[in-house]
Amino acid sequence: MAVPHSKGNFGDLIDKRVTKLFTSRYKELPDRIPGIYTVRKSNDAYERSSSVGALGDFSQFGGTVTYQSQNQGYDVTATHVPFASGIQIERELYDDDRHSVWERRPVALADAAQRTRQKHGARIYNNAASNDTFFYVNSESVALVSDSHTTTSGASTANGFDNMTTSALSAVAVAAARIQFRGFRDDQGNRISCIPDRLVIPVDLYEIAAEIAESEGKVDTANNNINVHKGKYDVVDWEYLTDTNNWFMEDSSYRKMSLTWWDRIPLEFAMAEELDTLIAKWRAYMRYSVEYNDWRWVLGGIVS
Repeated sequence: MAVPHSKGNFGDLIDKRVTKLFTSRYKELPDRIPGIYTVRKSNDAYERSSSVGALGDFSQFGGTVTYQSQNQGYDVTATHVPFASGIQIERELYDDDRHSVWERRPVALADAAQRTRQKHGARIYNNAASNDTFFYVNSESVALVSDSHTTTSGASTANGFDNMTTSALSAVAVAAARIQFRGFRDDQGNRISCIPDRLVIPVDLYEIAAEIAESEGKVDTANNNINVHKGKYDVVDWEYLTDTNNWFMEDSSYRKMSLTWWDRIPLEFAMAEELDTLIAKWRAYMRYSVEYNDWRWVLGGIVS
């Protein structure tokens, strides 16, 4: 003869359903993070790295190889930050719910988890013009996007160390930014091969960016000139960019080498039940950090 479930363990009855609703919804949501960061697993409370300087040009071989040394660059320490939230379902709600209200709670929690991660992923852009230290500390102590980057080598920073413009997004501004981007220098003051291929924008600038990147003819003119930007840029509009005017130009390959998302504890989901109050609770927990080890992957249009 079957033994009926008691009121005290109703959470076990719906735990599988709640977990499925949460995980299914979470997997459905768009995630920009893997397309922007190199996602890595961390086993420690923090991650620390040091950038290493460039080497100079080869010298003409005269019978003996000239061995060079590299300068130690700036240190970066990324400290993983924990985040948590939860939901609870009362026994009466479960018993009497005719409209599946309780089923919306794990879905909403999944939305909140993904939104939290996306906001933190977008922080690298939203705080690009300030020395943000929430997740990481970079010993250069300069904003990611700045007109006054420095170097530990003693090389002149008069040219090629400015990755900021204040121009609003336009075809003319993109052309000027591309020239500026191509002029970036390494820590020795040598030119480097940075090739911008992506524009990252708030959704408010999508129409302007799409016209710049895809129009056949020169943008905003009646001339029959070619559009030099056509096919040069992948346009990424992200709803989590909070400034409606700021925009960013990137070298995608350089970005993947420079930006890291550290997952210390990937998103986890668990249930606990209070027997006396007949309330089942589910909590979600995650712990992560982000960092950049070089600024040369991006030029920011800090307009406002």
